Amino acid sequence: MIEKKNISLEKVVLVGLITRNQDELKAKEYLDELEFLTYTAGGEVLKRFTQKMEMPNAKTFIGTGKMEEVQQFVKANDVGTVIFDDELSPAQERNISKILNVKILDRTNLILDIFAQRAQTSYARTQVELAQCEYLLPRLKGMWTHLERQKGGIGMRGPGETEIETDRRIVRDKIALLKAKIKTIDKQMAVQRGNRGKMVRVALVGYTNVGKSTLMNVISKSEVFAENKLFATLDTTVRKVVIGNLPFLVSDTVGFIRKLPTQLVESFKSTLDEVREADLLLHVVDISHSNFEEHIDSVNQILDDIGSKDKPTIMVFNKIDAYQPEPFDDTDLVTPRTTANYSIQEWEKTWLARMGGNALFISALNKENLDVFRKRVYKEVRDIHITRFPYNHFLYPDVEDIS
Repeated sequence: MIEKKNISLEKVVLVGLITRNQDELKAKEYLDELEFLTYTAGGEVLKRFTQKMEMPNAKTFIGTGKMEEVQQFVKANDVGTVIFDDELSPAQERNISKILNVKILDRTNLILDIFAQRAQTSYARTQVELAQCEYLLPRLKGMWTHLERQKGGIGMRGPGETEIETDRRIVRDKIALLKAKIKTIDKQMAVQRGNRGKMVRVALVGYTNVGKSTLMNVISKSEVFAENKLFATLDTTVRKVVIGNLPFLVSDTVGFIRKLPTQLVESFKSTLDEVREADLLLHVVDISHSNFEEHIDSVNQILDDIGSKDKPTIMVFNKIDAYQPEPFDDTDLVTPRTTANYSIQEWEKTWLARMGGNALFISALNKENLDVFRKRVYKEVRDIHITRFPYNHFLYPDVEDIS
């Protein structure tokens, strides 16, 4: 009989700030997301600490009194990790470590750790390792002992390098090596994309955990890994899809997130070539999330960063089955309206339907309204295909004629 092992979760404390640019409501939402990130990484959040400040303390991020409060809780509850919601400077990280004497992470480090866990292919692992090295380089002081020592001998006598300089040189060499490896893989992937011919390319984009992989599985009848965790998939998956008799390619890309580490944006720009080279974007949005509008803005910002914001886009509002309206007054509480009371026609009358004049409302999980989704995608893909190959217009019927 096989014994089941109890997986012990790492005890974690979260720390965030309420500032002029980040009110209490927004700070709570960021900490909610940070807690979900922590859970995804394998941690259990015991407590959250927040402090109102004009700006972060240059030495310790939070004030002395709040730091003592965190220190007491950490000691009393045997907490092993403290995670800060914003990126810490190398000096802040060192100072906080000396005070709390536990593992100190910031949001960037946590996301990098999740990416390292989730990376499956050699390409994804290389990209994550590059991001980790670039994050690590300015934080080397006091983090480890030397990785290797220079050998002495003829011509090698003299002051030599200090331990920290040696470490920095090794990490810089590693970064150069990883960049060269990524460049080589990029060339191979560019050849693969070129071999796909002139088929229309559709890319699924959106915030992390909005249901892109679930939608990919439904429309392509494939088994792409999908899970209710942040960054469930990192590697871009490309599948051939046929609607009516029209074939095209659909790619599922890495999810975006607010406060996405700069190192990851840079490292994963090559992965996002699938988005840059796509003919049509399906921007998937979790409509059940209380702050989906900010998610849309975050995705649009990253699309702008990689030069893809102006591509033809269909807004796909997913998870209509999980949508819970906020009550406006006490009378709404008497007879609460469930999601079953919302018809597709009602969704189409909302202001959301007018976003870019191209919006759809679906539930990928429950396969609700997918017929309309398929027809809309078919129409857009057909228009692109006919523009590219005008003589093929008779091969593919109008959208009204497909089943």
